[in-house]
Amino acid sequence: MDFLSVNEVLSNLNLKRTDTVAEFGCGSASFALALAKILDKGRIYALDIQEGKLSVLKNKMALEKLHNIKTMVGDVEAPGGSGLKNNFLDAVVIPNILFQSKNRHGIMQEAGRVLKPEGEMLVVDWSKPVAFGPKENLASPDEVKKIGHQIGLSLKKEFAAGDYHYALLFVKI
Repeated sequence: MDFLSVNEVLSNLNLKRTDTVAEFGCGSASFALALAKILDKGRIYALDIQEGKLSVLKNKMALEKLHNIKTMVGDVEAPGGSGLKNNFLDAVVIPNILFQSKNRHGIMQEAGRVLKPEGEMLVVDWSKPVAFGPKENLASPDEVKKIGHQIGLSLKKEFAAGDYHYALLFVKI
């Protein structure tokens, strides 16, 4: 294993080239950028609450000549905060934001709201405190599974996402 292989993690999703997918809390947008290359006929929504992160992403998109990513400012902790329609997306990726949130349930509920039935939600987060990562407030896999169950998701797969992260793949029932 290694730190975190974005493409390897994304290979666990059941993606088609034409899918519509969002990355919640895109930050450095490594998932959105990788998705844009995989879903060359699809659409990616990169959401973050910080406009500065989205500006950096826009520069990366221009450098890599990627035109299938739409950047959006949004508060994914709030109901409707993503600005996306109900039952709209084929998948939502939530990488490394739950440990930063006081409202993990809200983030996952918003992702569930925008997912189509049978859509997939991929949660990737820190599995343990490390010197170069968060030391506290980690979201345990058990906590995330419990939230997923509460909002009507079915756990499809659990796996290690590198040496420092876990991944949980849910399906909207």
